[in-house]
Amino acid sequence: MKKTGNEYFDSEEFRELLADYETSIDAGLPVFMDANELAEIADYYQMSEEYEKAEDAITLALSLSPGAISPLTYRIHEALYNGDTQQAWNWLDQIVEKSEPDYIYNRAEIMIAEGKIEEADSYLREEFKSVPPDEYQDYVIDVAHIYSDYGHNEKAMEWIIRSHSEDSPDYQELVGRTLFGLGKYKDCEQVFKKLIDRDPFSKHYWHALASAQFMDGDYPNAIQSSEYAIAIDPKDPDGLIAKANGLFRMNNFEEALKYYERYSEQMPDDEFAYLYQGTCLSNLGRTKEAIDKLEKAKKMGGDQSTYYNDIIPELAFVYGEDGQIDKGLALLNETDDTDCDHVQMELAKGYLLLTADRPLEAEMHFNTAISICDNFNEVFLRIIVSLYDNRYLEAAYKLFGKYFAMVSSDNKDGYAYMALCCYDLKRYEEFLSYLKQACKVNPTECHHVLHDLFPEGMKPENYYEYIKNKMKS
Repeated sequence: MKKTGNEYFDSEEFRELLADYETSIDAGLPVFMDANELAEIADYYQMSEEYEKAEDAITLALSLSPGAISPLTYRIHEALYNGDTQQAWNWLDQIVEKSEPDYIYNRAEIMIAEGKIEEADSYLREEFKSVPPDEYQDYVIDVAHIYSDYGHNEKAMEWIIRSHSEDSPDYQELVGRTLFGLGKYKDCEQVFKKLIDRDPFSKHYWHALASAQFMDGDYPNAIQSSEYAIAIDPKDPDGLIAKANGLFRMNNFEEALKYYERYSEQMPDDEFAYLYQGTCLSNLGRTKEAIDKLEKAKKMGGDQSTYYNDIIPELAFVYGEDGQIDKGLALLNETDDTDCDHVQMELAKGYLLLTADRPLEAEMHFNTAISICDNFNEVFLRIIVSLYDNRYLEAAYKLFGKYFAMVSSDNKDGYAYMALCCYDLKRYEEFLSYLKQACKVNPTECHHVLHDLFPEGMKPENYYEYIKNKMKS
């Protein structure tokens, strides 16, 4: 029996239960277990990706106890995973123990899966009125877990606030995950650092910490945290991909490539890693190899891939780098009849045409992107950046001026790009002004765009003072 990372499934108690079950099954003997135990065994098999064994265990549980809540909960979750809420309601109707908390949770979860968030919340709050005082804490935490699992972090936090703070790892992890979902990465980081102090050999905690640091733009520490996970388990896919992503964001493409390749050794069917292997190779000037990796990612995922909107433009750009502009355009044109992000594809066509010094054709595609987009400011900024990247500096400068004249006062995007454009045009006073604003409102963009102008490892918050002092001297 392999380790799962689940405290109960890795316990001696469950190991003995599973051993008894498997002994009976292997010998063709009757299984003397209740529905709850069999549902736990099915959950274990499902987590271990032994799906046929999971199905056998849950079928046995329902044959022994047709209306039992645990195996029917398993079926409900199975139906929800498959997007079949009607089947989930059918399974719910078969539950006999309708006064149990799990029945309430299942009912609410189906509503949430159907997008009826407020209806589910009203139902849960109404049922909460009948919960005995000694069960309040369990109820609110269970509800918070449900909302957190479905990504409704505002609701999760509302229920967490109703609870009494606990020092238990489960409670603290729930708080950390919810803070992460709310974008409060610094607070999330502090939660997982405390959990790591208690259990420094938890890969799971190191992954969570690395994710918070990565999302906060703290790539050096995200890399370091991922290294601890890799030290615990050198073949850990989550640790490997986290380090690869951090190195990529630090523009260390050579090292990032190595870790994406190590990740692919563990997860050979994940096209994400091949996408980024191709991108690393492109940045390293190894165009032919980049095309091979990106073609592999395209073939693996097809037009149903989660990363389709990233793979196709990247492959088209690399074909452009290889002098095959028309092949890249043909690839992008193939997406016209697919269910994809057509704004992204039109922007990619425009960018590729700019690289071939065909600005009038590029303008046509940029105009199409604007006409079909839902967020004009975002698309307009991407067009300006495309012009800058392809050295249409004066045109980019003028359009940046229009962009900043139309965005709201709380806008955080584009200042670093404008700073770099001013720097290239030797408009140094404007460069300093936009740099100061970029450092203040968007350090992540600031690092991404301007890091080459500063010493390696310098924090974006220090860019302005550094360059100001350098210009004085």
